[in-house]
Amino acid sequence: MNLFVGLLILLLPIGIYIGWILREKLGHDKIAKAEQYCDDLLLDTKQEAENLKKEKILEAEEEIFQQRKKLENLEKQKLKHYKQLELKLSEREINLDRKVDILTKKDKELKKLDQHCRIREKNLLAKENELDKLMAEQNTRLEMISGLTNEEAQKIQMENIMESVRQEAAAMIKDIKDKARLTANQKAKEIVIQAIQRSAISHVVETTVSVVKLPSDDMKGRIIGREGRNIRTFETATGIEVLIDDTPEVVMLSGFDPIRREIAKVALEKLIFDGRIHPGRIEEVIEKSREEFEEAFIDEGHQAMADAEVHGLSHEQLKLLGKLKYFAYQGSNVLQHSLEVAILAGLMAAELELDVFSARKAGLLHELGMAMENYSIGTIADISADLAKKHNESQEIQNAILFANTLDAEEANSPLSIIVSAANEISNARLGAKKEMLQNYFKRLSSLEDIANSFMGVSNSYAIQAGREIRIMVECSEIDDAHAEQLASTISTKIQNSLTYPGQIKVTVIREYRSVDYAK
Repeated sequence: MNLFVGLLILLLPIGIYIGWILREKLGHDKIAKAEQYCDDLLLDTKQEAENLKKEKILEAEEEIFQQRKKLENLEKQKLKHYKQLELKLSEREINLDRKVDILTKKDKELKKLDQHCRIREKNLLAKENELDKLMAEQNTRLEMISGLTNEEAQKIQMENIMESVRQEAAAMIKDIKDKARLTANQKAKEIVIQAIQRSAISHVVETTVSVVKLPSDDMKGRIIGREGRNIRTFETATGIEVLIDDTPEVVMLSGFDPIRREIAKVALEKLIFDGRIHPGRIEEVIEKSREEFEEAFIDEGHQAMADAEVHGLSHEQLKLLGKLKYFAYQGSNVLQHSLEVAILAGLMAAELELDVFSARKAGLLHELGMAMENYSIGTIADISADLAKKHNESQEIQNAILFANTLDAEEANSPLSIIVSAANEISNARLGAKKEMLQNYFKRLSSLEDIANSFMGVSNSYAIQAGREIRIMVECSEIDDAHAEQLASTISTKIQNSLTYPGQIKVTVIREYRSVDYAK
């Protein structure tokens, strides 16, 4: 065992040495192989680089060739373009040379003409001087013959010319006025006729009495109530008088306030339908009917605004407009009348190319003051105009509302006022719009003839066309043409100041001379 260990100790260094030698040898071999591999790789890389360099050089040479070819083509195109420009410049140069030659020739001709004109100018001056001398000699001879100086003769001649011009001007003015009157009348008639034809609104006649039908005469006693309590409560709450007479199955409500009368009618119809009629129930139904009417006013106002094609009215204006449905004036329903005026004014404004919307709005609102209560200022027109101002309407609309009931053009500040006033008169004078008593109609005709006959020189007068025109015959020996025109104006003024009438009254004064003889 010891021997084995000793032998192992001896062999171990030897083994280590041998291993080191083998390791060194293997390392040298690997290094040699690696060096050889690197040399081979380096040679291959150099070869590839050389080949790549040759390829890039070839590509660069090819690209240079293509670029050179493009440049050569571009140079050829530029040379071609330059040659074309050179040809054009040559042609222009030739044309300019020609023009220079032409201008030179014209310049020579102008110089010749200038010389010729100067010669003629000298001759004309000489002739003018000679003519002046002759005219002076002639004027001197004429003054000696006529005994007038030159200034006096010119004055007489100017007076003759002025007189002739005055006559021609007067004739032209008369002709222009006649044509203007004819054209204006025809155009106005066309506009009014078209507006009336395109406006068709039916009018409802209102009275101061409303009739309520009863299912039976027994209902009259229930309406009166015990000792008249029911009827007294009803009249106190509504402000309307209940008329109960012997007429079968009918009760009448009388009152001048149309809205209160309508509320009373609706409330009474509800009480009759319900059957419970006592003071508490009467007050409840009347109050409920009032609330319903407040809403109905707004609805009626919206409907009227839509019918008139107007927008932008306030809540108060709509409410007042709805109230007009229950008002009547001279037999005409006020709301329907306002709608008709709005439509007529809008149609006439459209024909005249004016503001149609403003015309319709002014026509619709011109009677709004009638629905106001407890208002301090004067007429309905003043109240309506004040309401328009309160709701920030334009000055044109305010003025049109204020003067809607007059045709005086001097009081209107815009054509809109005249249009609304004319539409109002057309609506008032329309057949069936107002109910006029026959006695008042004949009275107005008689008054017209009496006014005309009260003037000196009038032989006879006739009121025609339902009082729309009065024709006056005058004595030709007492009234001349100028006085006839003055008489027509005077009679018109007196009619305006003395009578109340719808629309306009045409005053025609007729003066003629008749020579009569008889063959025997």
